[in-house]
Amino acid sequence: MYTAVDHQWMSEALAQAQKALYLANPNPRVGCVIVKDGQVIGRGFTQRAGGSHAEVQALADAKANGKDPAGSTIYVTLEPCSHTGRTPPCVDGLIAAKPAKVITAMKDPNPLVSGNGLEKLRAAGIEVQCGLMEMEAQAFNRGFISRMTRGLPWVRLKIAASLDGKTALPNGESQWITGPLARADGHHWRAQACAIVTGVGTVKEDDPSLNVREVETQRQPWRIIVDSKLETPTNAKILNNLDQSGAMIICASMNTAEQQEKAKAFEARGIEVITMANVSGKVDLPGLFAYLAQEREMNEIHVESGFKLNGSMLREDCVDELLLYYAPFFMGEGIGIANVPALPSLKSRDDWQIIDQSLLGNDFRLRLIKRP
Repeated sequence: MYTAVDHQWMSEALAQAQKALYLANPNPRVGCVIVKDGQVIGRGFTQRAGGSHAEVQALADAKANGKDPAGSTIYVTLEPCSHTGRTPPCVDGLIAAKPAKVITAMKDPNPLVSGNGLEKLRAAGIEVQCGLMEMEAQAFNRGFISRMTRGLPWVRLKIAASLDGKTALPNGESQWITGPLARADGHHWRAQACAIVTGVGTVKEDDPSLNVREVETQRQPWRIIVDSKLETPTNAKILNNLDQSGAMIICASMNTAEQQEKAKAFEARGIEVITMANVSGKVDLPGLFAYLAQEREMNEIHVESGFKLNGSMLREDCVDELLLYYAPFFMGEGIGIANVPALPSLKSRDDWQIIDQSLLGNDFRLRLIKRP
């Protein structure tokens, strides 16, 4: 169905989508190339929310190059949108350009589109094919697909540990377990996320900034603190320099006058304080992630927290992907990866599937997802 040349041009479109990795949220990361007479005449990728989509960028690029897209083949990593959101429908622009063929990597999981864009192209007399390099395109948009199909973001839990699975010394010291390459890689994953989540324990013990510093990005993720009793220090570094993003503190209750006054002080600085409790009087983690996807349009959440919150998230089935960095030494006594209960038997375990493994300097990185 697809030729080697088709694969080549779709690979180029995926390379364009890569450029939207840190940029496109909450929109999907999409790349597009326009090919005519064996040459690329236009390229584009999704801009920041409210900006042009990949197809519009590619058509504008072709025009800037003095090229006419009529009769061309357009390769795009996601079905062109057919509804009006922050921008007009891309499918209308493609139809007006009169290409001979449009090849997409995958259908749009957004129910407002979901095949409608492809049908509109066919109805206009344009040949349409869908499914070329679909898995590669899906990998760029796990968060968007998750939000559209499950009403939940894709939650990635990052952990740095020694070979014996310790994340800190008994006194809490954890800087630095891994080397500079692994830490820079961690910022690459931060930059992709809509928000970075941590627990109040980590804030009080480590006072991290949890922003993106090691890679170049035009946007900073939101910073979210899970803090049942509203114990976050008012001078915490994580709450500084919010001009490019925002911050939330999620607590279980605000019953005391002290908590209410503290919440008002945070809110006066533009920091949202939201109450979201479960039946145990702790923060409702599944409810939090549903809220972030459905009410705040967040696709990917990156979690960097400690032993307790890691355990809570795993126990409450909130984690979709594990991002594990192992440093080549044994710590001995120390704090473990997650506070999870002992298995009654090995047969009752839930296995995770390794989807990627990489060596970063002396450190080893594993990415794992839940087995279906």
